[in-house]
Amino acid sequence: MATYDLEEQEQLAELKTWWQQYGNRVTSIVLALALGVAAWQGWHWWQQQQSLQASVVYSGLQQAAGQKDARRVKELAGELIEKYSGTSYAGMGALIAARVQVDQGDLKNARVQLAWAADHANDAGLRALARLRLATVLLDEKAYDEALKQLAVEPAAPFAARYADVRGDIYVAQGKPAEAVKSYDDALAKIDAAAKAGEVSRHKAYRELVQTKRDALEATQ
Repeated sequence: MATYDLEEQEQLAELKTWWQQYGNRVTSIVLALALGVAAWQGWHWWQQQQSLQASVVYSGLQQAAGQKDARRVKELAGELIEKYSGTSYAGMGALIAARVQVDQGDLKNARVQLAWAADHANDAGLRALARLRLATVLLDEKAYDEALKQLAVEPAAPFAARYADVRGDIYVAQGKPAEAVKSYDDALAKIDAAAKAGEVSRHKAYRELVQTKRDALEATQ
């Protein structure tokens, strides 16, 4: 028994020595880990709260859009951008607000909403869609060079055909038929590729529309 007591005493002595050397460091690491976990949990909770509150505002925006209340839509879209810009609801709200404003003929404010979504929406798909819609608004305003700049970014595959298609429309408006035909051909190729991959529904009708625009141009040359 005395032998075991001596071994235990030696082990305790070694442990005390080790703790004296490394105890503060171990305590600091454990504390840092605990604080990190607490911070992550706090951030996760805060994000959940932000998303929940943003969803309530977004629901109100959808209702206002259904009622064609452009002023209320603008207010709620502004609230989403100001308070909840880190959520997906801000980008979706900006797109809805822009649509309502276009319907009301307020292209200036529609551009503002779409430009914000194109730059700041937290979803790549929303940013791509916002750039596409902004390009069409700029096309309507005859701001052709600005519209083309919006389409200069290579979009995700689901938007590639539409980008090329609208680019063709812009070239038509500029009186550049050769460039327009090239863009429409690009759009047709992308429609076919997407159809093979199963990424585009109702691609046949859309393809026929683009083909019609392309053939009409070729017939005039």
